[in-house]
Amino acid sequence: MAVRSTDDFIALYSQIYFACHTRHVRDPDTGTRVSAHQASILSHLDSVDPTPVSELAAHMGVTVSTMSIAIGRLVRQGYVARARAENDGRVRHVTLTPAGERIRSAQKVLDPELVRSMLGRLSPIERRDALRGIELLGSAAREQVRARRADEGTTSRRR
Repeated sequence: MAVRSTDDFIALYSQIYFACHTRHVRDPDTGTRVSAHQASILSHLDSVDPTPVSELAAHMGVTVSTMSIAIGRLVRQGYVARARAENDGRVRHVTLTPAGERIRSAQKVLDPELVRSMLGRLSPIERRDALRGIELLGSAAREQVRARRADEGTTSRRR
């Protein structure tokens, strides 16, 4: 498939993602498996700055009750701490525990072994070209993130 459009690129990216994505994350200390959904929640949290459950739910596109159930599981597993907001007892905040940080650090979107296997199916010249293309995309992605942050900073200052 020759990449001729953004749609072609997205289709190819999706194929790479599904071929190589990590379905579960393992806690490096206990070996406990955490689902991709749970790992995604952990990736949105911090150990210092608390996140309101309602904001997390809205950001992830689920209801507060659905997020509360997921957070409850993560609390029972010891990966998240939940507390009432100091200024409003109705609001619940969540933070990562040290165990949750450990999971977040261990999390990889792509499984390194599957990526190595996929790249191993290419000839040396194809592999070089593919890696150069990924390098270019990575550079463009970093520029995109910087531009989005600059735009978001400008927008928040206008409010």
